[in-house]
Amino acid sequence: MFLSVFLRRLYICLASLALLVLAGLWFVPREDISAHDTRSPAFDLAKFFDGNSVAYGIFEDRFGNLRRQFRVEIQASQSGDRLILEENFLYDDGEQDRRVWQIDSQIIDGRIHYSGQAADITGKAIGKIAGNAMRWSYDISLILSGIELEVRFDDFIYQMTPDIAINRAYVSKWGMDIGSVTLVFLKDRLAEEKLPIDLKNW
Repeated sequence: MFLSVFLRRLYICLASLALLVLAGLWFVPREDISAHDTRSPAFDLAKFFDGNSVAYGIFEDRFGNLRRQFRVEIQASQSGDRLILEENFLYDDGEQDRRVWQIDSQIIDGRIHYSGQAADITGKAIGKIAGNAMRWSYDISLILSGIELEVRFDDFIYQMTPDIAINRAYVSKWGMDIGSVTLVFLKDRLAEEKLPIDLKNW
Protein backbone atom coordinates (compact mmCIF):
# COMPACT_ATOMS: atom_id res chain seq x y z
CA MET A 1 0.00 0.00 0.00
CA PHE A 2 2.74 2.43 0.99
CA LEU A 3 4.62 1.54 -2.21
CA SER A 4 1.45 2.18 -4.18
CA VAL A 5 0.98 5.60 -2.59
CA PHE A 6 4.67 6.41 -3.16
CA LEU A 7 4.48 5.41 -6.82
CA ARG A 8 1.30 7.43 -7.29
CA ARG A 9 2.91 10.51 -5.76
CA LEU A 10 6.05 9.96 -7.84
CA TYR A 11 3.91 9.73 -10.98
CA ILE A 12 2.11 12.98 -10.08
CA CYS A 13 5.43 14.73 -9.44
CA LEU A 14 6.89 13.51 -12.74
CA ALA A 15 3.74 14.49 -14.63
CA SER A 16 3.80 17.95 -13.03
CA LEU A 17 7.48 18.33 -13.89
CA ALA A 18 6.77 17.33 -17.49
CA LEU A 19 3.99 19.90 -17.67
CA LEU A 20 6.31 22.58 -16.29
CA VAL A 21 8.97 21.67 -18.84
CA LEU A 22 6.39 21.78 -21.63
CA ALA A 23 5.05 25.07 -20.33
CA GLY A 24 8.58 26.41 -20.40
CA LEU A 25 8.87 25.36 -24.03
CA TRP A 26 5.52 26.92 -24.89
CA PHE A 27 6.17 30.20 -23.14
CA VAL A 28 9.72 31.01 -24.23
CA PRO A 29 9.90 34.83 -24.22
CA ARG A 30 10.68 36.61 -27.48
CA GLU A 31 13.91 38.49 -27.95
CA ASP A 32 13.92 42.08 -26.73
CA ILE A 33 13.81 44.40 -29.73
CA SER A 34 16.64 46.50 -28.26
CA ALA A 35 19.04 43.72 -29.26
CA HIS A 36 18.94 45.22 -32.77
CA ASP A 37 19.93 48.76 -31.78
CA THR A 38 23.22 48.70 -33.71
CA ARG A 39 21.94 47.04 -36.87
CA SER A 40 21.33 48.88 -40.11
CA PRO A 41 19.75 50.17 -42.24
CA ALA A 42 17.73 52.03 -39.61
CA PHE A 43 14.06 51.14 -40.02
CA ASP A 44 11.60 54.00 -40.44
CA LEU A 45 8.03 52.71 -40.75
CA ALA A 46 6.56 55.72 -42.57
CA LYS A 47 9.56 56.09 -44.87
CA PHE A 48 9.73 52.41 -45.80
CA PHE A 49 6.03 52.15 -46.66
CA ASP A 50 5.81 55.53 -48.35
CA GLY A 51 3.82 55.15 -51.59
CA ASN A 52 2.97 51.68 -52.90
CA SER A 53 4.58 48.40 -51.91
CA VAL A 54 3.85 44.69 -52.34
CA ALA A 55 4.36 41.64 -50.17
CA TYR A 56 4.36 37.86 -50.56
CA GLY A 57 3.76 35.57 -47.62
CA ILE A 58 3.07 32.12 -46.24
CA PHE A 59 1.35 30.80 -43.12
CA GLU A 60 2.72 27.64 -41.48
CA ASP A 61 1.18 25.72 -38.59
CA ARG A 62 3.24 25.05 -35.47
CA PHE A 63 4.61 21.86 -37.03
CA GLY A 64 6.04 23.78 -39.99
CA ASN A 65 3.39 22.62 -42.47
CA LEU A 66 2.47 25.16 -45.16
CA ARG A 67 -1.22 26.06 -44.78
CA ARG A 68 -1.73 29.20 -46.88
CA GLN A 69 0.05 31.47 -49.33
CA PHE A 70 -0.92 35.05 -50.02
CA ARG A 71 0.06 38.30 -51.69
CA VAL A 72 -0.62 41.86 -50.58
CA GLU A 73 -0.72 45.28 -52.19
CA ILE A 74 -0.09 48.12 -49.74
CA GLN A 75 -0.82 51.80 -50.17
CA ALA A 76 0.45 54.30 -47.63
CA SER A 77 -0.61 57.88 -46.97
CA GLN A 78 -0.36 60.48 -44.21
CA SER A 79 -3.25 62.16 -42.44
CA GLY A 80 -1.57 64.78 -40.31
CA ASP A 81 0.86 62.84 -38.10
CA ARG A 82 -1.05 59.59 -38.64
CA LEU A 83 0.16 56.92 -41.05
CA ILE A 84 -2.59 55.13 -43.01
CA LEU A 85 -1.71 51.71 -44.44
CA GLU A 86 -4.27 50.13 -46.78
CA GLU A 87 -3.59 46.42 -47.23
CA ASN A 88 -5.41 44.34 -49.86
CA PHE A 89 -4.89 40.57 -49.68
CA LEU A 90 -5.39 37.60 -51.99
CA TYR A 91 -4.97 34.06 -50.62
CA ASP A 92 -4.21 30.95 -52.64
CA ASP A 93 -7.70 29.57 -51.95
CA GLY A 94 -9.25 32.65 -53.59
CA GLU A 95 -10.20 34.48 -50.40
CA GLN A 96 -9.78 38.25 -50.53
CA ASP A 97 -9.33 40.49 -47.52
CA ARG A 98 -8.65 44.11 -46.71
CA ARG A 99 -7.22 45.84 -43.65
CA VAL A 100 -6.72 49.57 -43.09
CA TRP A 101 -4.26 50.49 -40.37
CA GLN A 102 -4.26 53.87 -38.65
CA ILE A 103 -0.91 54.22 -36.93
CA ASP A 104 0.31 56.94 -34.56
CA SER A 105 3.83 57.39 -33.21
CA GLN A 106 5.53 59.06 -30.28
CA ILE A 107 9.03 59.13 -28.85
CA ILE A 108 9.43 57.62 -25.38
CA ASP A 109 12.87 57.48 -23.72
CA GLY A 110 14.52 58.20 -27.03
CA ARG A 111 12.82 55.33 -28.87
CA ILE A 112 9.96 55.52 -31.38
CA HIS A 113 6.81 53.79 -30.13
CA TYR A 114 3.75 53.08 -32.27
CA SER A 115 0.09 52.38 -31.61
CA GLY A 116 -2.34 51.28 -34.30
CA GLN A 117 -5.95 50.38 -34.92
CA ALA A 118 -7.85 48.50 -37.64
CA ALA A 119 -11.39 47.18 -37.93
CA ASP A 120 -10.51 43.53 -37.16
CA ILE A 121 -8.00 44.33 -34.41
CA THR A 122 -9.04 43.97 -30.77
CA GLY A 123 -7.89 46.98 -28.78
CA LYS A 124 -4.68 48.55 -30.06
CA ALA A 125 -1.57 47.22 -31.70
CA ILE A 126 1.65 48.37 -30.09
CA GLY A 127 5.15 48.51 -31.52
CA LYS A 128 8.60 49.96 -31.22
CA ILE A 129 11.73 50.20 -33.34
CA ALA A 130 15.37 49.43 -32.62
CA GLY A 131 18.00 49.61 -35.35
CA ASN A 132 16.76 47.82 -38.46
CA ALA A 133 13.93 46.05 -36.62
CA MET A 134 10.39 46.70 -35.46
CA ARG A 135 8.27 44.65 -33.07
CA TRP A 136 4.52 44.93 -33.69
CA SER A 137 2.01 43.05 -31.47
CA TYR A 138 -1.78 42.82 -31.62
CA ASP A 139 -4.86 40.61 -31.15
CA ILE A 140 -6.93 39.75 -34.22
CA SER A 141 -9.86 37.50 -35.16
CA LEU A 142 -8.95 34.90 -37.81
CA ILE A 143 -10.66 31.96 -39.46
CA LEU A 144 -8.48 28.88 -38.90
CA SER A 145 -9.72 25.52 -40.23
CA GLY A 146 -13.21 26.98 -40.49
CA ILE A 147 -13.23 28.19 -36.88
CA GLU A 148 -13.07 31.85 -35.85
CA LEU A 149 -10.39 32.43 -33.24
CA GLU A 150 -9.00 35.52 -31.61
CA VAL A 151 -5.25 35.07 -31.73
CA ARG A 152 -2.15 37.04 -30.86
CA PHE A 153 0.28 38.21 -33.53
CA ASP A 154 3.83 39.07 -32.49
CA ASP A 155 5.54 40.52 -35.58
CA PHE A 156 9.25 41.16 -36.03
CA ILE A 157 9.99 43.21 -39.15
CA TYR A 158 13.61 43.42 -40.29
CA GLN A 159 14.70 45.88 -42.98
CA MET A 160 17.34 44.15 -45.08
CA THR A 161 17.99 46.81 -47.75
CA PRO A 162 16.35 50.15 -48.61
CA ASP A 163 13.69 48.26 -50.63
CA ILE A 164 13.36 44.87 -48.88
CA ALA A 165 12.01 43.96 -45.43
CA ILE A 166 11.20 40.56 -43.95
CA ASN A 167 8.40 40.04 -41.44
CA ARG A 168 8.43 37.00 -39.14
CA ALA A 169 5.19 36.80 -37.15
CA TYR A 170 4.45 34.32 -34.36
CA VAL A 171 0.76 33.43 -33.97
CA SER A 172 -0.36 32.30 -30.53
CA LYS A 173 -3.46 31.47 -28.49
CA TRP A 174 -3.43 31.55 -24.68
CA GLY A 175 0.31 32.15 -24.90
CA MET A 176 0.96 28.99 -26.92
CA ASP A 177 2.33 29.18 -30.47
CA ILE A 178 -0.05 27.79 -33.09
CA GLY A 179 1.72 28.94 -36.24
CA SER A 180 3.87 31.52 -37.94
CA VAL A 181 3.75 33.92 -40.87
CA THR A 182 6.70 34.80 -43.07
CA LEU A 183 6.27 37.85 -45.26
CA VAL A 184 8.62 39.65 -47.67
CA PHE A 185 7.94 43.34 -48.40
CA LEU A 186 9.14 44.91 -51.67
CA LYS A 187 9.11 48.64 -52.39
CA ASP A 188 10.35 51.20 -54.92
CA ARG A 189 11.84 49.59 -58.03
CA LEU A 190 11.17 46.04 -56.83
CA ALA A 191 7.52 46.85 -56.15
CA GLU A 192 7.11 48.70 -59.43
CA GLU A 193 8.18 45.56 -61.30
CA LYS A 194 5.28 43.66 -59.67
CA LEU A 195 2.56 46.35 -59.73
CA PRO A 196 -0.26 46.11 -60.34
CA ILE A 197 -0.49 42.64 -58.79
CA ASP A 198 -3.49 40.45 -59.51
CA LEU A 199 -5.73 40.46 -56.43
CA LYS A 200 -8.58 38.50 -58.02
CA ASN A 201 -6.91 35.44 -59.50
CA TRP A 202 -4.27 33.33 -57.83
